[in-house]
Amino acid sequence: MAKQENSIESAHRAKLRETDWEDLTEAGAYVEIGSGDLYRFPKEALIQGGSPLVTKESHGASRLLQVSTDPYVTTMKARLICAQHNVEPNF
Repeated sequence: MAKQENSIESAHRAKLRETDWEDLTEAGAYVEIGSGDLYRFPKEALIQGGSPLVTKESHGASRLLQVSTDPYVTTMKARLICAQHNVEPNF
């Protein structure tokens, strides 16, 4: 029996979840489209009714792509996911 090897080439490449800052409701690691900056949002940061731990003010529109539901995903894995989805990481 041949040994099955895992390959990044065969990884399932589903479309990444895209959201606005104001609509962010799920914990995870997100990359900002345009800047390529990585933001990590643990579930504690998203408690309804609590003060937000992260705020951003800008005149321009800013969108986020969820690269992982794990806010503590390794930087290397987050960069790989960005590369697989043609997003230029800045981290």
